[in-house]
Amino acid sequence: MISGFQLQWEVNKQQAGRMIKEFLKEEEISRIALTDIKFNGGKIMVNDIEVNVRYVLKEGEFLTVIFPPENPSEGAAGEKIPLEILFEDQYLLIVNKPAGMSTIPSREHPTGSLANALIGYYEEIGVRATSHIVTRLDRDTSGIVLIAKHRHVHHLLSKQQKNGNIKRTYEALAKGNLVLEKGSIEEPIGRKLDSIIEREVRSDGQYACTHYKVLKRYKEFTHVELELKTGRTHQIRVHMSFIGHPLLGDDLYGGNQTLINRQALHCKKIHFSHPFSGQDMNFTSNLPVDMFELVKADS
Repeated sequence: MISGFQLQWEVNKQQAGRMIKEFLKEEEISRIALTDIKFNGGKIMVNDIEVNVRYVLKEGEFLTVIFPPENPSEGAAGEKIPLEILFEDQYLLIVNKPAGMSTIPSREHPTGSLANALIGYYEEIGVRATSHIVTRLDRDTSGIVLIAKHRHVHHLLSKQQKNGNIKRTYEALAKGNLVLEKGSIEEPIGRKLDSIIEREVRSDGQYACTHYKVLKRYKEFTHVELELKTGRTHQIRVHMSFIGHPLLGDDLYGGNQTLINRQALHCKKIHFSHPFSGQDMNFTSNLPVDMFELVKADS
């Protein structure tokens, strides 16, 4: 059975006397979402009776908002691809993405993406939704990805992300030995003029800030931990290359592929607040085998 997405509240004394449209605005359900509910198969119900947004709420009533069913994106067909799920509830998923898997389909890689895998998984468990990937990773970057199960959840999590309240921590292996134990790289990043993919530090780029800390130094590389203040495309890769320490395996930004054939970058930790319970959510992911073996071999 295909299940839809819905939210329910029991009206308390402070909420009583408000019109539903006022209440839902405070719950960050947008006017666009309400229009979608009205015209595309959703419902607003009080005690299982359908009402409109001008209904005045009374204490003790149960307000239910049933959102219209979502259709999977035409650009991403469902595929049966195993997912390493670290957490799941009715609102969101935390997945550990392997290196070599694109986040979304592209012309070069039209299948096998995380989006394809998600739609296939939703079909299997009976969830009518498309892929809402909140924190994307490059194809060859491994680690934690946060996914919303519905566009409204995506809206709430994207707002957290915009406000800097979703914190991600990375580990990387960078060429050579960094002089400082820790530091910050504040350099603007923009698209390279002769490339649709490559970015570079440029004066007319967008503000970007990366914090780093040395975990351990090895013969040929440094094991570093990184946190992003901003989230520009390829930010860590561009910034580390700019200071003369490209990531191992990152041939796009000057990294040598002798030791590893993909950028040695892994999202190891995420922290955010659950969009409905407000609970602190913390998840970690160990280094993947290829990076772990390098650290182990060079110890």
